Amino acid sequence: MALLAAALALFACSPSPEAAKPALWHVESPQGETAWLFGTIHSAKAPLAWQTGKVRQAMDDSNAIIVEVGNLAEESEVAATFARLARSEGQPPLSQRIAARERPALEALLGKSGYSDGDFAAMDTWAAALTVAQAGANKDEARNGVDRGVIAAAGNRPVIELEGAAKQLGLFDSLPEREQRDLLSAVVADANRSDADLAASWRKGDMKAIESETRRGLLADPELRAVLFVGRNRDWTAQIANAVDSGRRPFVAVGAAHMAGPEGIPAMLAQKGYTVTRIQ
Repeated sequence: MALLAAALALFACSPSPEAAKPALWHVESPQGETAWLFGTIHSAKAPLAWQTGKVRQAMDDSNAIIVEVGNLAEESEVAATFARLARSEGQPPLSQRIAARERPALEALLGKSGYSDGDFAAMDTWAAALTVAQAGANKDEARNGVDRGVIAAAGNRPVIELEGAAKQLGLFDSLPEREQRDLLSAVVADANRSDADLAASWRKGDMKAIESETRRGLLADPELRAVLFVGRNRDWTAQIANAVDSGRRPFVAVGAAHMAGPEGIPAMLAQKGYTVTRIQ
């Protein structure tokens, strides 16, 4: 989730890039067409040396790059899309949109982020949740995201997006208010969580640890999981399969969480009859 990272995972500046060996898969269709799957993180405290020899070779052998959102570097454009979809009127104070027992934690989070309880009267609950989650974030962390690095390294290859900013944010905007409030509750509950272990798991390519993260927080909510994780993975898998079958030899780079477990993209492709082999 490019943009979905704000809710799914806020992955954790040194002058030299930090070495990483993230997960990479080779995909072969029943007809012998080829693709690669690469799990990314959307932000990082430090630049990352993610281009291992195997990743560079896979990119060199590909004919197209597939990512979640293609215009991540166009920050003003993405921000305008967010503002358009987030707009609302007459919303209650944020504290009235979660359970009473969660309000002290929300108050503490708002205090840290510089917002007040009434600042979100013109904003949908999902957008308020993402805004609070990202408050105080360093823009350089997003610019260190591996997705952006992959797009920058695409060269002359076409960059194909699976969703785009409008569709991705639209998933949040289409959530029923009850689920938007569950999202806010999850953000508040995770406010003091450190992402150091998760970032370390990504650097090591520890997909078992990453898969365990997809079972907690907002993805532990069955309705949110169905829309923001399983449904998106299913949709992306169909698009990726079409690209593979058409002979495009795509290099697919999406958030590593989407590659994890029995509901991840590698597993879904395998269920469709593709041979999926972990090569890093």
